Amino acid sequence: MDAPPFLAARLDRGAVPFAVGDLIALILLLTVGTLNHTTVEFLTANPLYLPGVYAPFLIGWVAIAPLVGAYSAGAVETAKSSVPLVVRSWLPAAAVGLALRAFVFRGGAELAFAAVMLVLGSVALGGWRALYFRLR
Repeated sequence: MDAPPFLAARLDRGAVPFAVGDLIALILLLTVGTLNHTTVEFLTANPLYLPGVYAPFLIGWVAIAPLVGAYSAGAVETAKSSVPLVVRSWLPAAAVGLALRAFVFRGGAELAFAAVMLVLGSVALGGWRALYFRLR
């Protein structure tokens, strides 16, 4: 079954490495952030804690990024097109993640935390993509 035309225009097979890299960048960001507030011992004793941290933001990312165009043909052409697309995708995806975190998952969505997630997520996603194009 083919994707609907709207979604088909926003998904390019060449963007698969970007999808993998984006997920890795988000998981690393969330892991480092969690380690700034807890200990490895705590995480070892509570193996479901990190998946609970990842879930709201990964759900937000998977739901929003393709719609905005993070994996469109333009996203795989140059850093000049890819980085703005990933940042533009992260902002609403992070908002969805923050809402899920506040109302469905464990955790809150205080203004300071929201600001940190918006900025550091943009830096992590945009930074890794810029690095990809520089090393390519």
